[in-house]
Amino acid sequence: MAGRRSRLKIYIDVLRTIRGGEKIPTRIMFRTNVSWVPLMKMLESLISQGLVRREEESKRRRYVITEKGKKALTYFDEVARLIEVE
Repeated sequence: MAGRRSRLKIYIDVLRTIRGGEKIPTRIMFRTNVSWVPLMKMLESLISQGLVRREEESKRRRYVITEKGKKALTYFDEVARLIEVE
């Protein structure tokens, strides 16, 4: 049985989902299995760290990963390859 995801794992999942092309908050929410309020807090945190940016398009919010966010994901992917977790 799999345990709960860590907060870091959830943030990484959100970044990967956005990098994968999901830009609409509702789709990000369903894809990452995170409820609305925590997701909004995570997105605000990612924005404040410069990993994601918000775009307003005809009163719709869309989220786009930044270069810094892409580099962070590359870093975590490298670490995951180096460390084998059973």
